Amino acid sequence: MNTQLILKYLNDLSGNNNREWYHAHKAEYKEANEAFEALLQDLILRIGKFDSSVVQNAPKDLTFKLVRDTRFSHDKSPYNPAFRAHISSMGKLPVPVGYYIMINPGNQSFLGGGLFADMFKDATAMIRDYIVMNGAEWEEIIHGAEFEKYFTVQGTALKNVPAGYDKEHPQAQYLKFKSWYLEYAIKDEVLNDAEAFLEKAAEVFRIMKPFNDYLNKALAGFQMPAR
Repeated sequence: MNTQLILKYLNDLSGNNNREWYHAHKAEYKEANEAFEALLQDLILRIGKFDSSVVQNAPKDLTFKLVRDTRFSHDKSPYNPAFRAHISSMGKLPVPVGYYIMINPGNQSFLGGGLFADMFKDATAMIRDYIVMNGAEWEEIIHGAEFEKYFTVQGTALKNVPAGYDKEHPQAQYLKFKSWYLEYAIKDEVLNDAEAFLEKAAEVFRIMKPFNDYLNKALAGFQMPAR
């Protein structure tokens, strides 16, 4: 698979972020997108060695469109020059949480995991309640030697512990969160070598898995809101 083809297309789109250029270069988009899907297929198989719940996914069902929603944004450029995908047992839905990949040239690419979406109040409450009852397991995961080498828990957060939760709870700082996620930056030089990237991505996601598993236990029974 040709990751350099992916990077070149995204770089070109970034420099020509308009509908005229995009439609005039549909062939290049198709080639780059096929290369990205091939990369995802290989990555799914590697993840499947430690998380078999993802292997049934078809890459084309995991990706997100390049078209941006500009209705409420000051940035009116029509395309997001990045290839993105979420790999979980239920595909690209945000819950259950899984493994997120974004390829964005200029050293803006990253691998992610956990719950990025903070608009699901039920999901936020379920995770907070689970942390309250399972704080020791949380601490064991986020302070593991491998985990700390790669990650710091991130997320949107309130200024104070929300009402109904103990301000003195040992995990009080994490009860303020409305989302809990991980990011690991990937430089372009790593992406230029497809095998090196896939090896690193599989390692990062393997180390991330206990964190995802914890959140998915917390989110057992969560139902995505009807659209």
